[in-house]
Formats: sequence, structure tokens, C-alpha cells
Amino acid sequence: MGGLAGCKDMTTGAPGPEQSTGSDAGGGGGGGAALTAAKALTVKGRAPKTGYDRDRFGSAWADTDTNSCDTRDDILKRDLEDVKFSDGDCKVSYGVLEKDPYSGKHVVYRRGRSLVDIDHVVPLSDAWQKGAKYWDSRKRIALANDPLNLIAVDSSTNRSKGDGDAATWLPPNKSYRCTYVAAQVAVKKKYELWVTAAEKSAMEKVLSTCSGQKLPSGGNPTEAPARFTSG
Repeated sequence: MGGLAGCKDMTTGAPGPEQSTGSDAGGGGGGGAALTAAKALTVKGRAPKTGYDRDRFGSAWADTDTNSCDTRDDILKRDLEDVKFSDGDCKVSYGVLEKDPYSGKHVVYRRGRSLVDIDHVVPLSDAWQKGAKYWDSRKRIALANDPLNLIAVDSSTNRSKGDGDAATWLPPNKSYRCTYVAAQVAVKKKYELWVTAAEKSAMEKVLSTCSGQKLPSGGNPTEAPARFTSG
């Protein structure tokens, strides 16, 4: 993810597990490009969840970047250490999340009995209620598989998030909150999603304490290749 240090593959434009550049627990002197972008996000009320279905964002982990690996394995390769493969250099069978960004814990990934989730930083249900309902299928598929919006995290901590936005859920690991909120802002700006007033306030509260927090960039195009469709 552009503007965030520590990513293994900077071409993906993704959050990555160890990229906090500030702390929500700090004092004054915050700001930076992420806060500026947060202030510019469009504010509207949350639309009804009516009509939402995961399938509206295409089949899970589609290979939208055409590298012959599905999106889940791409993110595992990017975010885990000591990666081992069961098939060439694509299907990840083992790896270690040295420091889970959400909890700060050391988490081991083993395929088939994984303690690691690939989280959508901006949940798909949240996106649906804040603009994605009105998109065509190729843009929804792009969002669901964009490395800018994906990160490997501890599964048990991630389950507490649900489809929460910044007003209702932040990572328990406070040292990661600046990076996390900056990533949400980047995704919402890139895909022209709106935020609620409470969400924007929460974003600004966190980012105002993050000295010089940069705005991530990069990831995949906002429209999946023409071969992709969804329900």
C-alpha cells in the first residue's frame, strides 16, 4: 500500500500486518494526508441493507489480477512470514502472522484449520449500504478483491468486527488504529463510498492523533476485467 512502510509487495497497495505510523493514544499534533482525505468524504445516512448478499460481489477470492492465484492466497503470501506452499508458489499451506495487526498476537496459519482470516477493511455489507448497492457488478467484484481493502488477521478478533465501521469497531491493538482507519479512508475515497456522520467523526478523532499519517494508495483498478460478473 503506497505510503505505508513494511509491506512485502508494495505493488499490491495493501495494508499489510505491521504498518502503523502513529497511535490513537498519542497527544496532539496529528493530521496528515489521511485526515485531510477523511474530512473530504461525503456524508450521508446509512442505506437499508435490503438486497445485500455476498454473491453480489462475485465469487469469493476471484483472480481479478490474472496472476493465476486466487486473491486469498495473494494476501496470505503478502502478509505472512515463513510461507510454505502445497502447490508451486501459489497455494499457501503454512505461514506465520508474526504480529496480528488487530490483536497484536502471534498467529500460525495452517491450511484447512486456519486461525487467520482475510478481512475486508471496509466490510462488503457496509459498502453495500454506502454506495455499492448502486454499482455494476464489475466494480463490486473489484472492491471485494482489491488488496487495498484486504488484510490477513487473527480470525477470533476479526469475528468481533462483523460489518462495523469506524464508529462501531476499531482494532483492540491501539497501535494499529491509525493505519487501519487510514486504510478505510483510502478505500472509501478510491471507490467513492460515503460515510455516516458518526463514522466520519470517529475517523477524524483517530486520525487527529496520528502524526503525519499518510493515505494509502494503489491496489487494483476499480473495475474487474470484463470476464467477471456477479449475481
